[in-house]
Amino acid sequence: MDNGDRSGAGAGAVGSAGSLGLRVGQAVFSSASLLFMSVGVEFFSYTAFCFLVTIMGLVIPWSCTLAMIDVYSVLVGCPLRVPGVMVIIVVGDCALSIVSFAAACSSAAVIDLLLQFHGSHCSPSFCGRYQLSAMMAFLSWFLMAASAIFNLWFIASRW
Repeated sequence: MDNGDRSGAGAGAVGSAGSLGLRVGQAVFSSASLLFMSVGVEFFSYTAFCFLVTIMGLVIPWSCTLAMIDVYSVLVGCPLRVPGVMVIIVVGDCALSIVSFAAACSSAAVIDLLLQFHGSHCSPSFCGRYQLSAMMAFLSWFLMAASAIFNLWFIASRW
């Protein structure tokens, strides 16, 4: 099935320009989430925020590594077609997608709880940063889930 991609890979599968865009977006949103959360020193007081920082710290190198593979594949014109490697990428994408969604949801819930106390436990500047961090984590999760679905679809259609 030809979808117009010169490399022959699926639209968002590893080794395509679409995948490169998704990976760069994941890295940017994860880095922004980590930055907004780390600006305030008080995030250590809440387990959900520590969980978010840990997961975003895992998503960034994963996305950057796969983005480098995508850059190489796009420039050379030789997409990654090794079944075992594709399965590892899909499993990694699915696992990180699930835990990044959990981290974003738990952080958003804690922020909502802190705001219901009318800011008595969270200063407005910190709560605003935490909200931005959770929003960036949700955007990163969305792109990670899209990558997982595209790669799973590619594997299912090829093998």
